[in-house]
Order: sequence, then C-alpha cells, then structure tokens
Amino acid sequence: MNPAWHKWAALPLRLILGIGFVYHGFPKLFSGAGHDGFVGMLQGIGVPAAGLMAWVVGLVEFVGGLMLLAGAFVMIVTVLQGLVMLVALFTVHLPNGFNFIHITGMTDQGPQFGMPGYEVNLLYLAGLAALFLFGPSPMSVDEAMAAKKGGAAPGSMP
Repeated sequence: MNPAWHKWAALPLRLILGIGFVYHGFPKLFSGAGHDGFVGMLQGIGVPAAGLMAWVVGLVEFVGGLMLLAGAFVMIVTVLQGLVMLVALFTVHLPNGFNFIHITGMTDQGPQFGMPGYEVNLLYLAGLAALFLFGPSPMSVDEAMAAKKGGAAPGSMP
C-alpha cells in the first residue's frame, strides 16, 4: 500500500461512526416517543437522574456524531462516545452475549428478534480507539485548524 495513503485510513471510519452516532442520537433528542422510551429504559436499568442522562447521552451521540462527520475535536468526542459505548455494553448488552442478532422465534411475517448482544458495541469501541490513536484524517476541522497553526492535528499520523 502506498504510505501516502495511510493518513486517509481514518476518513471512512470517522464518517461511518459519525453517521451511526447521529442516527442513534437523533430520536433521543428530537422524538418525544424516542426520548421517553430511552428515559424509561435508563430508569429500568437503575441509572440515576435518568431524565438528565437521556439528554446527555443524546447530545453526546448526536452532536458528537456531527463533530465526527466534520472531524472537529475528534480526540474529545471519541473519549465521550467511548464512555457511552462502555456503559451501554456493561449495563444493557453484556447479559445478552456476544452476538448482535438474537432470533427468539419465527412468525408468519418472519423472524422475531431479541435484545442485541455486545458485538456492535465492541466494533464502535474499536473504531473510536482507532480515531483516538490515529487522528481525524485529512478533510477535517481538526486538520484545518492545525494547519493554520502550522502543526498537525492531535493524534494525527505523520
């Protein structure tokens, strides 16, 4: 592989993670049913101040996802989103095993699915760790800001 391309490796990762977080954060902030359902789920697993935490998680996911798409403050965003993923992994998904897809039965319309396992949480965590370690990639706000200052973005590959 051409070594000059290495700096671009994080770009597709940053974009797909950003899209994923925006997708999951949107209903927590902008849908009454989505927000209320998430508050209820947080209450059900014993999260203190579930109403407040639902807004915090929604903001970290949605706004953080937009920031990943733009490549802005990637080091900070990856840490915050990593914390959200770890909490989700240990409080919601771990008891359901590794496999993301659990078919619990069949109906005339097709399979019925149960609660997902932690497989996708690990994939998100791996992607966030890679962005944290290798930086935001070119075509990012972080790189543009660093170039203005005459340096490299935090965590950027040489």
